[in-house]
Amino acid sequence: MSRIAKAPVSIPSGVDIKLDGNKMTAKGSKGQLSFDFNPSISMEITDNVIQMLWDKNDKSATAQAGTARAIVSNMVTGVSAGFEKKLTLIGVGYRAQAKGDSLSLSLGFSHPVEFQVPAGITVETPSQTEILVKGSDRQLVGEVAAKIRAYRPPEPYKGKGVRYADEHVARKEAKKK
Repeated sequence: MSRIAKAPVSIPSGVDIKLDGNKMTAKGSKGQLSFDFNPSISMEITDNVIQMLWDKNDKSATAQAGTARAIVSNMVTGVSAGFEKKLTLIGVGYRAQAKGDSLSLSLGFSHPVEFQVPAGITVETPSQTEILVKGSDRQLVGEVAAKIRAYRPPEPYKGKGVRYADEHVARKEAKKK
């Protein structure tokens, strides 16, 4: 049985949840998110708490219930507090500059890399070597941060590249003569 699905999701004040069959919509101060859930899962809202309901004998329904509970929790957190990923640029001449809905990256290529930021995501550059990706959808924030990192992932010899702020890059020793 899914231990994750058993845990209820509490709804903070300022978050409005609407259930319409298998579709859930969450609205809060940071935006609005909606998601269509598997028909084998149902949800119950009582006293600002969301509880997952499913057939406990069906293994696939149990797995879907754990996934649904995690998605609901991320939606509630996203519309109330939001999510944030921090990236750092390490390397001589590596810079980032946010310009409206695009991000200009100078990553050692012969040309600057222009990244179009999708709707619902904001990108800030507190300094030339730091990038903050913010939004209410956790999956989209992580995907945008991964796409930015993919332009120049950190290499193991000098450690140059775009990396997450909390990422540890295993360094290799250079070839010896």
